[in-house]
Amino acid sequence: MHIIKRLLPLSRSYLTNFAFEVASFSEFLFLYSKKYLNGFFLFFEKEKNLLVRFLLMKRGKYNRTFLHIATIGLLGLGVMIAPVLTDTLPIFSTSVNAIQRIPSPASGTQSVTVDENVFNTVSSGHRGKVITYTVEHGDTLTAIAQKFDISVDTIKWANNLTSDEVSVGDQLQILPVSGVLYKVESGDTVYSIADKLKTNAQKIVDFPFNDFANPETFSLVSGQDLVVPDGIPPTAQSTYTAPTFIASAPTQITFTGTGFNWPIQGLITQGYSWYHKAIDIAGPIGTPIYAAKAGVVMEADCGWNYGYGCHVLLSNGGGWSTMYAHMVGQPPVATGDSITAGQLIGYRGDTGNSTGPHTHFEIRSPDGYLNPLSYLP
Repeated sequence: MHIIKRLLPLSRSYLTNFAFEVASFSEFLFLYSKKYLNGFFLFFEKEKNLLVRFLLMKRGKYNRTFLHIATIGLLGLGVMIAPVLTDTLPIFSTSVNAIQRIPSPASGTQSVTVDENVFNTVSSGHRGKVITYTVEHGDTLTAIAQKFDISVDTIKWANNLTSDEVSVGDQLQILPVSGVLYKVESGDTVYSIADKLKTNAQKIVDFPFNDFANPETFSLVSGQDLVVPDGIPPTAQSTYTAPTFIASAPTQITFTGTGFNWPIQGLITQGYSWYHKAIDIAGPIGTPIYAAKAGVVMEADCGWNYGYGCHVLLSNGGGWSTMYAHMVGQPPVATGDSITAGQLIGYRGDTGNSTGPHTHFEIRSPDGYLNPLSYLP
């Protein structure tokens, strides 16, 4: 008993010292964390524009990656805190069957649905990188080309094949589109590459998976790989005839009140594809552009605008719309204006993601982008 009485003051002293140490450490940890958290948020606030600029410069390529990572992070956080919420807050313990349907005052009950197209890529089923394909039993070059929607010559060029013969087990490099995979050399530009490979420079910059150090000047980095759609290697140019896509808009355009009309005269230099959901109509800069169909101006803007440059977007009713991009200067119409078919809405230019004067013309329906050539007279 005597020993216990002697130990009590000591234990109280130790407990007091321990509590003081814990309080001191907690105060230090709070101040330390506050200092570095403040520093981090100040840094983020200062540099966040660099992240935005990076995402825009890549023309949306990394926007989807950023969105996917953020979504996965939120889902992971939800998985971790869900058990805690379920145990502590009864509202979160509602059965799955109870939350699958949400009451609606107007219609009693309403099913909850999820839009499965939220994370769609540029075009479902298409890719931007070269892949390796192993030849299987029964394969031919023609069958492989049809399987990947590219030309036989593209496969032969990428794999240095001199004949159409392939064997089971062969490893073939498969490009995402017909053309050439080109390794950039010092001094190359999209214009010199297009000239060297006998294609259109606009096709190179329009391919959404090609990266540029600066998308407004199309600057390249020596050593990078560049997909050149419809390109022809120099060794094949003497014997290969490229499939051409050359057509012209009518020299005399007439406008009707039904259907779509040609918006401008000129030469069609690029057609509709999975990565270019429009047609390009090239010609002299300053050529008048007319409304292909009556509608209301949704956008009439100048600037980079995700590559559209100076452009006009018309709502043509019923969920249909038309886009007229790469204009020169501010369009002579304004948002909210009612436009008749054939009315002047701008002039052909070279702004935005453009390698030369042309009009990028899109027709959009409620179901997506359509090939304008299927709807023009």
